[in-house]
Amino acid sequence: DGLLYQLTWKENKGFIYDPVDLSLQGTFTYATEGWGLTTDGSSLILSDGSANLYFINPQTMQTTRVLPVTKDGAPLEKLNELEYIRGEIYANIWFQDIIVRIDPQSGEVLGVIDCSMLREGEDAPLPKDVLNGIAYDAATDRLFITGKNWSWIYEVSLEKAKTP
Repeated sequence: DGLLYQLTWKENKGFIYDPVDLSLQGTFTYATEGWGLTTDGSSLILSDGSANLYFINPQTMQTTRVLPVTKDGAPLEKLNELEYIRGEIYANIWFQDIIVRIDPQSGEVLGVIDCSMLREGEDAPLPKDVLNGIAYDAATDRLFITGKNWSWIYEVSLEKAKTP
């Protein structure tokens, strides 16, 4: 609804801003840590480092659904930064150089994006400087990836893996 939302990591408090002038419009609380936040257009979707995603009604700020995320039938922990892209939830996995594509209905991982090549070269981020930034520009269908203390923001295009 044209608002900007911000999470705190451990304080269980969120902020709502007007995106034009960044004036504070309100605050809200949530019961878990705040690791990542995105929207599917009707709900806010929050990650807390666990294997769960929390769907939040932006009018009431109440959790309406908890989605367990699984990969090959097992819970996938450390869901971090989130982005909603073309009907899927993208999440990086903390301390891994991967982004997973999640079905927002079943919670099953649909695919894995290997971002390890972004660590190559002289300017490679240190292992502690984790992959931690996913942004999507829907108007131009562009995906951007970065991380903590990274010198670069990468514009990435994705291709389906080729089978032998």
